[in-house]
Amino acid sequence: MSRSLKKGPYIQQKLLQRIESMNERGDKTVVRTWSRSSTIFPQMVGHTIGVHDGRRHVPIYITENMVGHKLGEFAPTRTFRGHLPRSMVS
Repeated sequence: MSRSLKKGPYIQQKLLQRIESMNERGDKTVVRTWSRSSTIFPQMVGHTIGVHDGRRHVPIYITENMVGHKLGEFAPTRTFRGHLPRSMVS
């Protein structure tokens, strides 16, 4: 279920302020965040954001195609290790 249109998209205010100040300075350092539910805004395009996946921060380079999606969509939290071989199953 998507967020109500009258509320607008969610973004952590501290993250947005940090991105806007980096845009003013022309700085392109990696920004670490735990806010996986924040929506990607056009101001973030061109920045690298380290999104926490529960264990580490996954660096994600933001492109124009990502605008409108959530940060957590690009940092998977589960690692697929593969299925058991047939010899171990039977």
